[in-house]
Amino acid sequence: MTVRRARCYKVSEITGLIKDYLEGEFYSVQIEGEVSGFKVSSSGHYYFTLKDNEAAISGVLFQRSARSAGYIPANGDLVVVTGNISVYAKSGSYQIICSYIDKAGLGDIFTQLEKRKQKLAAEGLFDVSRKKAIPLYPKRVGVVTSPTGAAIRDILKVLKRRNNNINLVILPAPVQGDEAAPVIAAQIRRANMFRMCDVLLVSRGGGAPEDLLPFSDEEVVRAVAASDIPVISAVGHEIDVVLTDFAADMRAPTPSAAAEIVSKEAGNLLERINGCKESMIGSMESRIERAKLMLSAFSYETFQRNIVGVLDDRRQRLSMAEDDCRRIISDIIKEKKHRLELLVMELNASSPEAILRKGYASVFNVSSGKHAGSAENIHADDELEIRFFDGCADARAIKIRR
Repeated sequence: MTVRRARCYKVSEITGLIKDYLEGEFYSVQIEGEVSGFKVSSSGHYYFTLKDNEAAISGVLFQRSARSAGYIPANGDLVVVTGNISVYAKSGSYQIICSYIDKAGLGDIFTQLEKRKQKLAAEGLFDVSRKKAIPLYPKRVGVVTSPTGAAIRDILKVLKRRNNNINLVILPAPVQGDEAAPVIAAQIRRANMFRMCDVLLVSRGGGAPEDLLPFSDEEVVRAVAASDIPVISAVGHEIDVVLTDFAADMRAPTPSAAAEIVSKEAGNLLERINGCKESMIGSMESRIERAKLMLSAFSYETFQRNIVGVLDDRRQRLSMAEDDCRRIISDIIKEKKHRLELLVMELNASSPEAILRKGYASVFNVSSGKHAGSAENIHADDELEIRFFDGCADARAIKIRR
């Protein structure tokens, strides 16, 4: 009996066939996975592994493609890469050669934002009829933003250049992350509660689309729409659009542009005042010259008597004006003092000591060296320090119930 043998391939032959098949069938494919093993070679190429719970594939982003690749990922990022499957013959391995990389899930986020936009628009939160006029000459401008971010620096730079004596009230808030939206909304409501300013800027500098999400949060949008104080939304750059842009009374393309808006009219007013000043000086000089000619016809005694009468009248008016100023300043001081007392009471009520005096306690995990914010941060046999308002107690975790 003759046994028919199958064709025997050389390694290079079978590898070449696999290479031709894979590269022909899997051209410009998209793969989603988590980045691991990310490294940069000496030649400037980026190598990494894409993996999920069951499999992994090698990936490479060549230096020539990096500039147009969207963004450079890091270990742990969930991404969608676009590229071609290729076989590296020398090692007999396959990989994806990337041409573009994007963060996974952004498409879903944009879809949710569009649905939220339609929902809020249907409620009338974006109606033009709700818009309030921005005051021409605001004395106090409130800014809800990060006190260390680029936005507040840009705003201060513009106001300093214009030198228009606007008082700036900074309401600090994180401008990205999960904790940002509730704080931003609370600061907007607080500004309205105490009528802290004449116009309110809700602002931050540029960033990735996901960094701007707090300014599209429903709570923040509703707080902007409900504000009695006129609101200017100044988030990111001119091409960035967030939902507060639609709810605000005005949208500024950048934080600097928002500062220009609130100080523009005041700057124009200062120019007009300077013009009037020059005109008044010229008019007064002309009148003084005419007065000199008229006074030359009177004796020194008559002139002195007339001047004394005029000065007495002016002194009396000045005295009355001084009394009025003192009374007004006293009223303002009383009002500011009352507001300060309210703020102090609110701060004291929210202090950690006040909370502890209500019967609560703070738990510090001595074993981990971290504050135990939840049961997940405590394990059996961990040494604990339980802090009350008047002292501490050392303890040990016996059993954790979740």
